[in-house]
Amino acid sequence: MKNALTRGGLALATVAALFAAGCGSGEEASYPDRDITFIVPYATGGSTDPLSRQYSELLGRELDTKVVVQNKDGGSATIGTGEVVKAKADGYTIGLSSNSALSYQPTINDNLPYDSPDDYQPIVKLVDLPNVIAVQADSPWKSFDDLLDHAKKNPGKVRVGTSGEKTAPDLTIRELNRKADVDFTPVPFTGGGGEALTALLGGRVDAVSGYGPSLKSQVDAGKLRVIGTFWPKTYKMFPEADSIVQAGYDVQFPAAYYVIAPKGMPANVRKTLVSTSRELVKDPKFEQFIEDNGYLLDVQTEKAVDKELADYRKSFEELNEHLDE
Repeated sequence: MKNALTRGGLALATVAALFAAGCGSGEEASYPDRDITFIVPYATGGSTDPLSRQYSELLGRELDTKVVVQNKDGGSATIGTGEVVKAKADGYTIGLSSNSALSYQPTINDNLPYDSPDDYQPIVKLVDLPNVIAVQADSPWKSFDDLLDHAKKNPGKVRVGTSGEKTAPDLTIRELNRKADVDFTPVPFTGGGGEALTALLGGRVDAVSGYGPSLKSQVDAGKLRVIGTFWPKTYKMFPEADSIVQAGYDVQFPAAYYVIAPKGMPANVRKTLVSTSRELVKDPKFEQFIEDNGYLLDVQTEKAVDKELADYRKSFEELNEHLDE
């Protein structure tokens, strides 16, 4: 009788252990079992919005769940980025960020909830995006040389809208001032590239330093003209625009966009997000979207992203020294 009870107790214990283990495995395997929030640290209307929504749509399709995009702008993209970093590390809050938010802002702001990839989890790098300069279509400046000549004759009077103070577009204009010995006045907007574009269309600034995806529709509508690109080659989206780099001003701060998540996610969740992201960027729909919208695909994951962000930080720290001179 005692042996029978012992055997029965062992059997029950074994079943209980298997049940507990099964529940744990099931819980892990069930990710995701609800909507995922995808935070974009810029306002709607900028270059990041279409990229974020395309990625989120495909991620939701691959994971068979809904990915809800939320725009949380401000602080030169540090507010939305910070929300991702501080979120619960369960894989249900992820988001987009940029090289300027992740590598530059920590060099000038000690109050951020992050400093390096030690404080968050890079999931994937998606694209680079060259900076361009656009003016109103009826402006007197038909080329970058026209604008540069006018700015040199009228120091401080040519206002160039940017997507935020010391974002990549803002830093590009500051560096151009140094390299070309000119005095453009950067006008940063807290609402991102969309607000800067609205200001240009409304005549509140003379030009905008921004990105192709947010400018293309206005160029196609005949309202804007892109006169220069900060890229060493012909930029396919605007092949008629001058290469400012080829003109002798080696200023290149392309926006680099990454998907990040909070640090400390369960290993299976991190692996799911990384592997799924790596595969979805190969989707023909995503590749066509990238080409149509002027992005330059540059897929990297985890350690490669860590290294690139560290390299950017070094470059930005060197730029700070020049800006402080």
